[in-house]
Amino acid sequence: MIFSFDYHRIWHSQLWLSVIAGLLLGLSFPPFPFPFLSLPSFVCIFRIVDLSSSAREAAFWSYPAFLIWNIIVTYWLAIATVPAGIAAFLANSAVMTLPVMLQHRFQYSKLPGWLIALLQAGAWISFEYLHHHWQLAWPWLTIGNSWANMPHLIQYLNITGLWGASFWILFTAALIYQAISNGYQRLAYLAVMIFLIFPLLSFALSWMKTPQPLAKTQQVIVVQPNFDSYERYGGFSSGKQAINHLLKLSDSLRTPGTDLIVWPENAIQRSISSLSSSLQNTNSPKIRLLEKTRRWNVNIIGGSIYYDFFNPAEAPPLPYYNHNNKPYLPYNAAFNFSPNQPMQVYKKHELVPVVERVPYIYFLNAIDIFGWVDWNSIQGYGRGQQTNPFSIGQTHTPALICYDSVFPGWVRQTMQSDSGFLTIITNDGWWGNTSGHAQHFAYARLRAIEFGRWIVRSANNGISGIIAPDGSIMEKSLYDHETVFKYEVPVLSRTTFYKQYGDWLAFIFLAFTAFGWGWTFYYNLRLKRYA
Repeated sequence: MIFSFDYHRIWHSQLWLSVIAGLLLGLSFPPFPFPFLSLPSFVCIFRIVDLSSSAREAAFWSYPAFLIWNIIVTYWLAIATVPAGIAAFLANSAVMTLPVMLQHRFQYSKLPGWLIALLQAGAWISFEYLHHHWQLAWPWLTIGNSWANMPHLIQYLNITGLWGASFWILFTAALIYQAISNGYQRLAYLAVMIFLIFPLLSFALSWMKTPQPLAKTQQVIVVQPNFDSYERYGGFSSGKQAINHLLKLSDSLRTPGTDLIVWPENAIQRSISSLSSSLQNTNSPKIRLLEKTRRWNVNIIGGSIYYDFFNPAEAPPLPYYNHNNKPYLPYNAAFNFSPNQPMQVYKKHELVPVVERVPYIYFLNAIDIFGWVDWNSIQGYGRGQQTNPFSIGQTHTPALICYDSVFPGWVRQTMQSDSGFLTIITNDGWWGNTSGHAQHFAYARLRAIEFGRWIVRSANNGISGIIAPDGSIMEKSLYDHETVFKYEVPVLSRTTFYKQYGDWLAFIFLAFTAFGWGWTFYYNLRLKRYA
């Protein structure tokens, strides 16, 4: 029996279009090597918008596409916690329908086709940008992320940031749909031109790039201990034994020329406190590691839980209290142990919603006038506000912790003018051997391009690696393996356009989209007035 598809029927079926769009979007993200599929997927989304008689109907029929997309790309969220994973799928898919409702307004605005396409692309980019900047942020599915493993085609990110890749796909898809629906041949030519010009710009940027002056290097050792994330002390009998193991791995490649040793997030299996009394404890990890760095004459960057205690008059809102009624907050933190300066601390800023911190905790506490919930006991980690790049010899490096590295805006804030390279420490072991750790590693390649810096990445179970400023992978470990490697990391100083001017493209589209919405609102009011 020969099966045939009724393409005409599919083109007029919102359900079929939604399912196809969801599957294509899911397959366009790492680890799948098909980023081009994001283009036809949004053609399907724009077709759903056009077939819908209202913005609500467009949201209703696009929701299955976004749900399928979320499940395919981020199914691993349910491995760490099933209820939170399912809630994330459902909630993020619902939020994604908001720009679709705005796209529906633009579709029926009576504007020229090219302007409708530009506004529809702008609506989605505005959504992506805003989705990076609220406490329920989940930027994992930003369209530009789908191109992380094809860095040679997106070198222009050092000018536009991540938003440039999203614009490339969305504007091309919107133009294609406008050309199909209206039969405008000129729009089809414009779509082809937009689709080709961005990769050509990347190749031109690569060809015209002038070599930087011969850079000094830092000899860096990256440790991947492969601790068990679900076992206390990483599977060792004590935190002290776990630290001993880290030191042993580090010492296996250490030389007199080693400048920096990088351990992953939560590698130090004992908490570190700001209390001065902890300085008297010679068995504390703080004292041990400071002594080791002085003996080795090397810096060690690693992660642990940090308990920051406050004077009662200076305590932040909703603190915890210890047995002496002293206020404190726990932080997911990175530490720099140095041979010639006090310990430096960076407190993680971008916390995973719900998993690491309850979003809008202060607002929830304020509206709970009857005190039904003990909010401070369930808030999770404190949110760090200071960038605190670490001093390594004559340069600095931000020590980004896990989720931090997915936010280009925050990475930009952490970089000082003399930050010579970027350091990422993470623990992706919560998700097991799934797509999550591969996606997280791939997204680090985008940061390398945006900021023109080498990236040193240490992950507990993998993937650890060294990434060049053009996104090329110079070292890459296997997942679920204990390993250690050494690399001479160049210290660079040149500033990229994106580093200097930030999210300028996103700001333009925010303003443009807001103006477009205001104009269509005013136009519709006039139509009703004179109808």
